[in-house]
Amino acid sequence: MYEPIRTKSVHSTMAGTTSDFPHRSREEELDIQLAGHLAALLTATDELRAVAPSPGLDEAAERLARQVARLRGGVTPVRMTSAPSDADVTALHQRAHALAGRALVVAASRADTAAAILAAEQMDVHAAALEPRELASTT
Repeated sequence: MYEPIRTKSVHSTMAGTTSDFPHRSREEELDIQLAGHLAALLTATDELRAVAPSPGLDEAAERLARQVARLRGGVTPVRMTSAPSDADVTALHQRAHALAGRALVVAASRADTAAAILAAEQMDVHAAALEPRELASTT
């Protein structure tokens, strides 16, 4: 009534059998995740640089680009040269803070001290930018 299966299964179901497709190690997966989070943080930083240029953001962007390139085996990340004209600086800082937090979690899991320090510093920078500024009273 049913036709028998004539091809080998694509899924390996028996213990001890090897499959024909490559597997990545946990470290390789974490490298890919960390590079992705840092690349996204770099994009947010480049957008902030386009809207509100500062030497601190320039330095952070270069450090992020070096870390992404290191994690990607020397492949330099694509960089943004402009930001949308209606970009909201507060929203960009919030997004960058969240991305830095994600990168910090993965870097800590991977035990990548350099990336963890960079991510923590960026979290601090963006958190400070989000704090309400105290107005000096003029009397």
